[in-house]
Amino acid sequence: MKVLVINGSAHLNGCTDRALREVEEVLTSQGVEVKRVNAGNKDVRGCIGCNFCREHGRCVFNDLVNETAPDFADADGIVVGSPVYYAGANGQLLAFLDRLFYSTSGQFDKTMKVGAAVVSSRRAGSTSAFDEINKYFTISAMPVVSSTYWNEVHGFTAEDVEADKEGLQTMRNLGRNMAFLIGAIDAAKKAGGVPVQERGVFTNFHTEG
Repeated sequence: MKVLVINGSAHLNGCTDRALREVEEVLTSQGVEVKRVNAGNKDVRGCIGCNFCREHGRCVFNDLVNETAPDFADADGIVVGSPVYYAGANGQLLAFLDRLFYSTSGQFDKTMKVGAAVVSSRRAGSTSAFDEINKYFTISAMPVVSSTYWNEVHGFTAEDVEADKEGLQTMRNLGRNMAFLIGAIDAAKKAGGVPVQERGVFTNFHTEG
């Protein structure tokens, strides 16, 4: 079992990292191989809708997105962590996710890979950022991993997060639930495969004049 962990914070040892490390530790203890990618401190531009990826199987901008795509294809699950900026996820991270999910849509099937969002905030805005990240999973037939609270920690520094005992507990439960769900899906795949996803219908109300 393999999980790709993406840190969307520019501060590699900050609050988001502290939350992710708690998840990673549990995943590792459950026999899950973890790979970390730091995206929040990289120069990643947004998607320009050129559809180069549709013909060539990779994004036109050859950067961290293309480097990460094979790891995503190989993973059974993905954890995406982000700090909260203006009640939303880090814009750099969203640019990365837009291109990662779109450019790989023709490369491999994400059906039944599991996804989890992790957010950190000083006080508020966390649930909207949480929802923002989860949408990448729910459009891709990826089960969303839950915990015993929203997957969030609070604090202004990593030291503050150490004092958020419930937040860290939530991260540990998230790791356990993720390992369990990946194992359950793997067993179901071996027994009968994954659900068939219909892809033939594309509603478009544009009509030629």
